[in-house]
Amino acid sequence: MSTKATVKEYMTREVQTVAPSDTVADVARRIAESDGHNGFPVCDGRKVEGFVTARDILLSNDDDPIDTVMATDLVVAHPEMDVNDAARVILRSGIQKLPVVDDAGNLVGIISNTDVIRSQIERATPEKVGKLMRTLEQIHGITVHQERRTVSIRSLIPTQARVYADELEGRKYELERGLAEPLVVIDNNGTLLLADGHHRALAADRIDITEMDAYVIVIDDPVELGMQRTAENEGLRSIDDIDIVDYARHPLVETTRRLQ
Repeated sequence: MSTKATVKEYMTREVQTVAPSDTVADVARRIAESDGHNGFPVCDGRKVEGFVTARDILLSNDDDPIDTVMATDLVVAHPEMDVNDAARVILRSGIQKLPVVDDAGNLVGIISNTDVIRSQIERATPEKVGKLMRTLEQIHGITVHQERRTVSIRSLIPTQARVYADELEGRKYELERGLAEPLVVIDNNGTLLLADGHHRALAADRIDITEMDAYVIVIDDPVELGMQRTAENEGLRSIDDIDIVDYARHPLVETTRRLQ
């Protein structure tokens, strides 16, 4: 059985469209009033006839019908297309969105560069979780299982004493655009230890996000964990106890600078 991620898993199904008979003025108004849209598929019913962007209408007359200025040489995706292939098409073509059409040529969705980035984030995190689960089982001789939950940020006990201010700003940017990967949490007899995602959790708290999606590793038989003991020794009881380092840049930045 194939485990590849497909376009239909990440595409947006509710797609805003315009008609071939709409005017340039109509579409300009739609773009101005929309939340982040810079173009629309042009559809006659469900059939995709073209795609129009803000650039296409820039030098056109207000009364021109859209079918006279739209692009008709379209690149489209199929719902069953591998999302990695869609990512390559978006990257190589320089376009931001691909209409998704079925075998009959009907519009069934749209996939954007943001969607493919999200697909890569969501696929990377389970690998990280699996590695941590195996490590816990090997070190402590226990069995664990994984659950996907929404967790309260205020219920988490941090296992990292400090975060970096510059990276914190980056995580806020990702959260505001829906690009942040889930947290990784260990549930040890009801105590929720934040294993990965300290910058994300603190950034979320700063922009009034109270809950986040998380991969939760549940320990079937409670055990004393070294990271939990270290957190207690360092006085880490909530995310309020995490220090924000704003007088030095993240070590990765310094490493990059040395390599240049």
